[in-house]
Amino acid sequence: MLESLDPRVNRLGLPDSFGSPFGSSSLDQFETYEAFVMTKPGKPFEHVGIVHAPNEEMAWLFSKEQYTRRGMIYCALCVIKTENVKVSAVTDNDLDVYTTIEGEYSGQEKDSFEVFHLIKRGKQHKHSGSVMAADFEDAMRSANQSIERPKTVYNVWIAKTEDIFSSDEEDADIWDTLKEKKYRDAIDYKAADKIKAFKEEQA
Repeated sequence: MLESLDPRVNRLGLPDSFGSPFGSSSLDQFETYEAFVMTKPGKPFEHVGIVHAPNEEMAWLFSKEQYTRRGMIYCALCVIKTENVKVSAVTDNDLDVYTTIEGEYSGQEKDSFEVFHLIKRGKQHKHSGSVMAADFEDAMRSANQSIERPKTVYNVWIAKTEDIFSSDEEDADIWDTLKEKKYRDAIDYKAADKIKAFKEEQA
């Protein structure tokens, strides 16, 4: 039995060694999900970060708590399991990533895919459009032909539409937040006006 200078520990009757009671798999983290927000109606979804979660519903909830703040305008949020996002090569020096792809679009409209472009290094991916294709590689070729891009694209993320968990339009009221608490700011006390009024009363 484990001997300790703390009598409370001794009363537990702990063994001298515990061995390895937990398997490595039970210590692993939750899966990761990519979070995207739409800041205003009509704006594209933009990547804001990742969360660890046991499922997509919890990933959505964690993303809402982590990446939406009072004072910001949000109208939609979606999450995609990281393993369901296919990533293209990354280019630099004004080389458009689409110039590196090979083959032609098959024309097969098997599945719907969502395409996200990175058009500035150091920024986040933004949703650029949807395409129908046979697979991820085919979706890349389809996007090359059908999605307009006024700027150089350095990297592309593609995910099946069915793999995206998003908020519903009828739930838009969840983005209504409390008004800014201006009373916390010193300017809201209008001290100068009060001092001026006091001086006038004393005159």
